[in-house]
Amino acid sequence: MSSQPKSNLDSSEIANDCRKKILVISNKAKVSHVGSSLSVVDILSVLYSGIANISKDTVQSSNRDIIILSKGHAALALYSVLTITGFLSEKLLAEFSSNGALLGGHVTSFTNSGVELSTGSLGHGLPYGLGIALSRKNYNMGGRVFVIISDGECNEGTTWESALIANQHCLENLTVIIDRNRIQSLDFTENTLKLEPLEDKWKSFGWDTTRISGHDHEALRNVLKFNPEQRRPLCVIADTIKGKGVSFMENTVMWHYKYPNNEQLSRALIELDLN
Repeated sequence: MSSQPKSNLDSSEIANDCRKKILVISNKAKVSHVGSSLSVVDILSVLYSGIANISKDTVQSSNRDIIILSKGHAALALYSVLTITGFLSEKLLAEFSSNGALLGGHVTSFTNSGVELSTGSLGHGLPYGLGIALSRKNYNMGGRVFVIISDGECNEGTTWESALIANQHCLENLTVIIDRNRIQSLDFTENTLKLEPLEDKWKSFGWDTTRISGHDHEALRNVLKFNPEQRRPLCVIADTIKGKGVSFMENTVMWHYKYPNNEQLSRALIELDLN
């Protein structure tokens, strides 16, 4: 596996700029999943600011790192990060979810976009990423595979089937990041289907497992950076806050499906400017 490239992009600045984009575009397009996008954007910002070996210039390289956002309803977070890092144009982002637009409400893949897989039907991203990681290992190819899943995806059987297979084949090139914001669809995850002790579950499936704050960029960089000593698949449980960065959206179930109206948008942007 290759070492990671240098980057002059500041992940914290990327994340804050992306939060603003997420709010502005969701208001304009009148689309939901704002809370989900705000919870995962720090993770994506760290990956695309140099931790993952992928850039607009290496998007077709056979040994590039692969990033799959399996929780495809958080499309605005991914598209915003890809815009700031040069994969997508501001024009494409501005057209989000309009008639005939390339960028829809769930993650959509198209040529040279930096999006590896169309996602949104939960439970599919990890099996796909697993297949890539296994193929690369079998053919002695470089590059890591990062799959970001929602905590609600841990209700899916395919998640645990993939966890078993990854352990069986000792896929040290596979990393799963769980966006643990504790809210899914219409309720809190522990009311829907209890997941805790989540760390113990992944460890019992043979994964190296760690738990950190999903909003702490330094902690994310430290745990996600290339480790030549890695011998097993890695699970990172990233504790996050749904709606992170906007006080009236944080940890609130209704912001899974809402978009901000004009007054709420103004309030949110003021808060973000003060950060």
